[in-house]
Amino acid sequence: MAPTPPASALADTVLPRLTRAYAAAADPQRAASAAAYMRGAFPFLGIMTPDRRKLSREVLAGTPRPDQADCTAIALRCWALPEREYRYFAVDYLRRHVARSCTSGFLPTARHLITTQSWWDTVDQLAAHVVGPLVAADPALPALMDRWIDDDDLWVARTALLHQLGYKSATDPDRLFGYCLRQAAHPDFFIRKAIGWALREYAYTDPDAVYAFVDSARDRLSPLSVREALKHAPR
Repeated sequence: MAPTPPASALADTVLPRLTRAYAAAADPQRAASAAAYMRGAFPFLGIMTPDRRKLSREVLAGTPRPDQADCTAIALRCWALPEREYRYFAVDYLRRHVARSCTSGFLPTARHLITTQSWWDTVDQLAAHVVGPLVAADPALPALMDRWIDDDDLWVARTALLHQLGYKSATDPDRLFGYCLRQAAHPDFFIRKAIGWALREYAYTDPDAVYAFVDSARDRLSPLSVREALKHAPR
């Protein structure tokens, strides 16, 4: 069961503006193309990303900075709407505000967003730009990622793999490499791809460590993970 959005006067202002603006810009032909690209899994309005973000700025003009209840309400109410663009709005909104407006208390909401009609287009942004900053800000939260990496839901595990993507020199390499090994045998493409992506991103900070890890774990990592880890990685 989806959590009930908290009361939020800001959400009461933003959501009617948003649905009016996005509905008026809908393009059925583009919507059909976008839905086909996503294997027919989700309906779309057919709004191109630059146009959508321009509309979003107009929708949010003059609105105040949200608090955690506002972020929660806006995200949950967007997630309850059928068309995918509303979720993209919510993700962009959280990316902008989560670091200053939210605490570890937002993680249950983030998990709901990650596990509801999941696909890479929303999960990866939430992992790197919502969960990642929250974990970086709270020393207690890496232990939660230690549980998420073993979660039965592959999107939760993928989030744990990817949450350090933006950390650069602040990355915990032992945790990163440990997560990669814990999921190295996972049969799913999205986990194997995430392992390679996480390693490749850290290789821009410490290529020697990544090459050494891949060399030591090559017999455990999938060929896809190895290929992705070393693609474009500096030596």
